[in-house]
Amino acid sequence: MNFRFIDLFAGIGGMRLAFENVGGKCVFSSEWDIYAQNTYEANFGERPQGDITKIKPETIPEHDILLAGFPCQAFSICGDRKGFLDTRGTLFFNIEEILKIKQPYAFLLENVKNLKSHDRQRTFKTIIKHLENLGYSVHHTVLNSLDFGIPQKRERTIIVGFKDNIQFSFPKPIGIKPNLSTILENDRDIDPKYFVSPEIRKKRLLKVKPNYPIPSIWHENKSGNISALEYSCALRAGASYNYLLVNGVRRLTPRELLRLQGFSDRFKIVVPYTQIRKQTGNTVTVPVIEAVAKQMIASIKF
Repeated sequence: MNFRFIDLFAGIGGMRLAFENVGGKCVFSSEWDIYAQNTYEANFGERPQGDITKIKPETIPEHDILLAGFPCQAFSICGDRKGFLDTRGTLFFNIEEILKIKQPYAFLLENVKNLKSHDRQRTFKTIIKHLENLGYSVHHTVLNSLDFGIPQKRERTIIVGFKDNIQFSFPKPIGIKPNLSTILENDRDIDPKYFVSPEIRKKRLLKVKPNYPIPSIWHENKSGNISALEYSCALRAGASYNYLLVNGVRRLTPRELLRLQGFSDRFKIVVPYTQIRKQTGNTVTVPVIEAVAKQMIASIKF
């Protein structure tokens, strides 16, 4: 099926990959971060336009589906202790304006799991109300990357909407346990700079429970406790360098970080390690979004 979509808050293009994989054509993209723009351009051959707040909705091409993994930080500062009573002053407002003016048939929005509970659920309820007031039939759920063949525990809120009240259901877990070894590179082939110091390694060993699985990714939580798991905890853009360690001895490589988000090895890496950590922490898990995209397209009759 041929359909047109736009890619807002595009990051490195995870949503674009997912929707291209089901037959879509991207007609517009927007991303303000220069390093993310560099990665996007290297892989898609076009540079996203910049700050969405400076782009007039009227200038955006006609499209069938709007995609946006919009940032959540704005919600923590909006409102005079009244909660998310309005959308003005947040980046969601820009999405709302584009939906209002361009009237695409459908949309997919992605955000953190905690969006649903923020400010005693008032933020989320307000978002849903605004989307419904635009004439959309709205569906939402939380999906975990672990359920779609990716060895990363990453739970994200997914919101989709359609102009008609059509039959739609979110994808079900594929029922296959992810295999961490499929995303890990061989230690012998890895640059020594990714290995932690003997001191850090010793500290981790003192805290981890014995008989830990191999391979495993060791996660250090805010309390300093260490968990050795057969999957990765959620990649985070601002996490410390030693937040996740492969078998307690080294950091994840750029290629491993991308694999943990479902990007193929054909995806080009053109930015420094600090930036690829940030970019993979911010992006979507491609197979999860692709599974939702397939369900959306199966439900839509353009």
